[in-house]
Amino acid sequence: MLFILFNGCDKTDENVYKPEYSSKSAIEKKTYIFGIHPLHNPKKLFEVYQPLIDYLNTNLKDVTITLEASKNYEEYDKKLFSGHFDFSLPNPYQTVEATKYGYSIFGKMGDDQNFRGIILVRKNSDIKEISDLKGKKISYPASTALAATMMPQRFLHDNGIDINKDVKNLYVGSQESSIMNLFLNESDAAATWPPPWLAFEKERPEIAKELEVKWETSSLPNNGLVVKKSIDSKLVEKISTLMFNLHNTQEGQEILKAMELSKFEKADYKTYESVRAFLDKFEKEIRPIRLSNDK
Repeated sequence: MLFILFNGCDKTDENVYKPEYSSKSAIEKKTYIFGIHPLHNPKKLFEVYQPLIDYLNTNLKDVTITLEASKNYEEYDKKLFSGHFDFSLPNPYQTVEATKYGYSIFGKMGDDQNFRGIILVRKNSDIKEISDLKGKKISYPASTALAATMMPQRFLHDNGIDINKDVKNLYVGSQESSIMNLFLNESDAAATWPPPWLAFEKERPEIAKELEVKWETSSLPNNGLVVKKSIDSKLVEKISTLMFNLHNTQEGQEILKAMELSKFEKADYKTYESVRAFLDKFEKEIRPIRLSNDK
């Protein structure tokens, strides 16, 4: 019988190679936070926007994007204006303000015709004319919601309602809460904007059938896309290309459909000139934009 001995195979040999294992991958992907302003409650927002984030992550091999929701406008504003988000989808007011806090505008939602306020009443309501709102309670998502709050308040102001004296304003935290306050008779009218109202009609038809859109405002440029100025421009370009071409693919169209949106598109600081003019006039003639009683 032949025995062959290999040197260095003794288990007690201190020179034997011992591999080391790590729980971390050799190359860690950098993570970026993508914040969405409270278009919906957090649960609904993740249902609508997580497919977009998944799509980006599938097509971005060297980074990871994470979606972050906020429970209300006040919480979102604090995160945005402190630079917490790397990328974000703010409303036009927040978009304009974000440029003062280290962000630049690189895109926006399309369908500007849908960025308008709507005022709902119950179908059996005795509110028939705008003047009938005097002495009534109106629910809104937040004082800083542009389409769903400021634009309806501008509309009421221009049609003879002093929103600081003639009505009681209820800032209730979200689009769904504004609508539900009306249904539950906590308010006599509710302000919101088309996308959440359309989503509500689909998800809660038994409630929506009791309500109707009574008035609509004019429109402004839609929600913006902003990015920290410190983010690599090559990454911004990759994400821009993916988002601005969503409508050209079947998968992308399904993602957009859930948002009640046809496309994302390029935008910059100049795109929001009309918004800045609106905000300036609103604050001079109606009220301060940020209120201490905002939820």
